[in-house]
This record gives sequence, C-alpha cells and structure tokens, in this order.
Amino acid sequence: MNKGYLIAFIVIFLVIVGFIIYKAKQKINLPSGKVTQTQEIAGQSGTMQNPILGKPQVKISTSRGDFVIELRPDVAPKTVANYLAKFSTGFCQDLTWHRVEDWVVQGCDPKGNGTGGESNLSTETSNESFLVGGVGVARKASPKEFSNDSQFFIVKKDSQFLDGEYTYFGKVIEGMDIVNKIQIGDKIISTTILSK
Repeated sequence: MNKGYLIAFIVIFLVIVGFIIYKAKQKINLPSGKVTQTQEIAGQSGTMQNPILGKPQVKISTSRGDFVIELRPDVAPKTVANYLAKFSTGFCQDLTWHRVEDWVVQGCDPKGNGTGGESNLSTETSNESFLVGGVGVARKASPKEFSNDSQFFIVKKDSQFLDGEYTYFGKVIEGMDIVNKIQIGDKIISTTILSK
C-alpha cells in the first residue's frame, strides 16, 4: 500500500513540475505573427517604452559635417534599441573617431582608444552585407558572441569579409562624403534621432 501512495505522489509531483515548466516556456516564447520590438530610454521622468517601428534615422553631427544613418531593427533589434538609447541621451557627444583607415571609421569609445565600453551586447548576425556605408558594432576578438555596447564603425569600402562576424545594424543614407573626410581625433558633436 505504501508503494502505491509513493508512486501516486511521484506522478502528481512530476505532473506539477511539468506544468510549471510548460507555463514558464510559454512566457519566454515570442508570440507568432508580427513582433514589435521595444526600446527603453531613460529620461528625466524615468524609463519609458516606445515601439521601434520602421527604420529609425539618426543624424550624427561631427567636426567635419553631418551624416544620417538608417537603423535596422528588423535585422538587429537589441542593438538598435541599445544605440537609440545612447544616441537619445547624448552618450557619444564629444567622443572621438579613434580609428580611421582607408576602409573604415570607428568611434563612440568613452576611453577614446578602442578599449572603452562594455562587451555585454549579444552579437546579432544576419545575412546583410557590409557594403559602402554599412554600420556595425565593434567587438573584442573573443568571445565572438558579445559586442561592444558603445563603439560602432562605418565601412568606407565594400567589406563583405565582415559579413556574419559582426553585427550589422544600419547604413549611411546621407553624407557618405562627410564620413570619408573623418580623421582620427575628429569629434562627434551630437546625435539627433530624426524618426523612430
């Protein structure tokens, strides 16, 4: 008789545990259909959430002039939310372009030497190709699964060797001539979100 109660208890226990796991997975899974990504932007009145719709545009003013990038939340939603938050709070203001080569410019490093920022942003790879004007996230060589949360780069030449290795999250749609003029030490004066 005791074995019967023990077996019944184990069966009931397993059913309850299974139900709890099933419900937990339901909360984690994204709903099917169209998913709206959200961004959190800390402001004076606290944190608010806004949906990221379409392809937000950001004007980046530099000591050489202005250019506009179009962000791609459909390709890298977490990365776009991260950078919209940084751009809206002026995080990059007065930071420099610390790396300038014939094929790339890189900036928004709080230390100004390529070592600043946190490597805590998940790398979001996609099928997008790094063509002229492509905007990506810098990262340490290892581990590859984490990107830097502040430094970004813009390619000045087609750079498909980066495809699938770095997070692509937008492209320059205006002012590529300004990007090509950027020199080491030039400053990011401001970042303005033109559309969300």
